[in-house]
Amino acid sequence: MDTLIRGGRLIDGSGNPWRYADIAIADQRIRAIAPPGLLDPAGARTVIDATGHIVCPGFIDIQSHSIIPFLSDGRAISKVTQGVTTEIMGELWTPGPFGGLRQSPFLSGFGVVSAELEREARQWTRFGHWMDAMLARGVSVNVGSFLGGATVREFAMGWRDGAPSADELKLMRRATSEAMADGAFGIAPALIYPPSSFSPDEELIAGAAEVGRAGGVYIVHMRSEGSRLLESIADNVHLSRTANCPVEIYHLKVTGAANWPLMERAVAAIAQARADGVDIAANMYPYVASGTGLAAAMPDWVQADGKFEQNLRDPATRQRITAEMLGPNARGTMAGPDGVLVVGLRRAEHQQYNGKTLDVVATMRGEAWTDTLMNIVLSEGPWAAAIYFLMNEANLPLQMRQPWVKFSTDAPGIDPSRPDRVLVHPRAYGTYTRILGRYVREQGVMTWEDAIRKMTSSVADRLYLHGRGEIRIGFQADVVVFNPETVIDRATFIEPHQVSVGIRDVWVNGTRVLQNGTHTGAKPGQALYGPART
Repeated sequence: MDTLIRGGRLIDGSGNPWRYADIAIADQRIRAIAPPGLLDPAGARTVIDATGHIVCPGFIDIQSHSIIPFLSDGRAISKVTQGVTTEIMGELWTPGPFGGLRQSPFLSGFGVVSAELEREARQWTRFGHWMDAMLARGVSVNVGSFLGGATVREFAMGWRDGAPSADELKLMRRATSEAMADGAFGIAPALIYPPSSFSPDEELIAGAAEVGRAGGVYIVHMRSEGSRLLESIADNVHLSRTANCPVEIYHLKVTGAANWPLMERAVAAIAQARADGVDIAANMYPYVASGTGLAAAMPDWVQADGKFEQNLRDPATRQRITAEMLGPNARGTMAGPDGVLVVGLRRAEHQQYNGKTLDVVATMRGEAWTDTLMNIVLSEGPWAAAIYFLMNEANLPLQMRQPWVKFSTDAPGIDPSRPDRVLVHPRAYGTYTRILGRYVREQGVMTWEDAIRKMTSSVADRLYLHGRGEIRIGFQADVVVFNPETVIDRATFIEPHQVSVGIRDVWVNGTRVLQNGTHTGAKPGQALYGPART
């Protein structure tokens, strides 16, 4: 044995009740699970006393945004310290494949990218090239990805609005099929962000059909999480039936106080679709605020056809943008300027605004909040970050209890010691520990067993990650040891760069990456691929 973990309460990830057991790890895998005391510690290089702790599989984050961090620092400190051992990326965009009409492998403003990395990424003409480059740098956790939905559209159409031609659609389908062969888990459009938001339903169904034939999953940020939530769910039920493809909904939620009562009907609609034989499910994060770009408060057409700056500089067009931003279902209107926290601004003259709400920033600048938002975005770029307080705490337990719901962060892995760090959403540091500490231990919303199942085997089963997501003999040794009495998140919206507490030890593929709460620096992560990988 390389490692023997003794005396802990084993929650194996399947949903089964906990039991006391000792676990032996050797050659990256779980080699033995035995009643307490039956495995001889003399046969182990390292013996871990887990008395008073829970031992469980490592958590699988189905919605990660660690693309850029993994290309510079693969330690994923903010994730490992909350028990994450696998990150799945791809919402909206992926660096590969680069080519066609894509202007850059990276989303402008989504993160800081060096000129050297930009040059390298332009050689990643297939999805698999990017995955290979990421693994070559070394990562502490296992990594996999969906194919970004916007990536495929931009490859064929650039940022042009409207439906694709027959040839453009053919190219998109071919790019999707090739990415699936390279190991993508499916395709991941985000339908509130350009250019994904320009995609008509027929284009989405065609892409999902390619994914379905390859055994993958269509995972989607829906067109509406507000007043048209139910219609968006119905659209995805139709897509699943028509394309013969499973559907996973990113970060299920309902935004805007007037829309909060829709959650019960949304849960019922998904449950009914499943009862009717439609393979549709969802994931979520445990917060009442979302995190995205300030530009998400503006209408999508502002970014169409590469006219983003031109539209924001034209006075007449700004009047039109302002009118739409003040509409009843606009994101900024639903949150209100006092419910939009400005974070992540990088320009020196804007540092005074980080951590303040949009109404305060507007007052500081002597502008209407709509003008402040447009001016900052014009200077910083569309992904200048903001946190929108849009959801209802009372809906979270209802969502968490659904058997088809999983948990995810919708965030990157971050090094809290980086001097150039900016404010981020606290979910990057505390998603899983918040669920375990607040919603399991303190509020009793779920059992330990059910919560851990939704963090582990439920995701592994969804993605056909064989040999992961459970503590089972022969499975990869992605293992977490945590204290159920102390596990909790510490990250807040104003002070997010605080690692969780209570997660004591983490192993990835049998190598210890967290020891007594401290990252070891090890990078034993492996690439994970979808079922069509050739």
